[in-house]
Amino acid sequence: MVSLLDHAEFYFLRHGQTQANADSVLGGWTDLPLTDLGLRQARDAALRLGDVPISGLHVSPLIRAYQTAEAVLTLRPDLPMTPAPLLRERNWGVWEGQPTVTLRREATLPEGEGPEEFRTRIRAGLAGIPSQAAVPVLIVAHSGTAREIYAALRIPFQRPANCALLRFSRPTAGHGWQVQEI
Repeated sequence: MVSLLDHAEFYFLRHGQTQANADSVLGGWTDLPLTDLGLRQARDAALRLGDVPISGLHVSPLIRAYQTAEAVLTLRPDLPMTPAPLLRERNWGVWEGQPTVTLRREATLPEGEGPEEFRTRIRAGLAGIPSQAAVPVLIVAHSGTAREIYAALRIPFQRPANCALLRFSRPTAGHGWQVQEI
């Protein structure tokens, strides 16, 4: 079985807007649903995905990711959905609900997750996703998850907007990864 990071292509969809996103506060493990705008963003992302060939969805267990994935499944009910608990957002502990301007990524907070612990968890989650040789998968998760994917693939990070749909690929003859928004 080929691990996701050994494959040449996969897709990533960040969840739609939550109230924490709208209020610019840290959401982390707080299990918030999508706002009305977030639900519309998820439907629009599902339409953008269209008939792009994917073999299945690997979804963070937080409700915002599941609601986003459900929008895809509404249009593509044949796709299998697999829970991906290791790809959940970083646990910000006592900082959850605080303004994002207070964020210090290098900090390990009480009741939270340190940067190395988070990185190790995300990379284990990515390594555990099998990838079909011919058909890529779609990951539905969070901006923190995306940050660690960019780092693992050695791509300069650009924070994806809510419901950004990204295609990660490696040139057939080449080294290194590329990312493009769909």
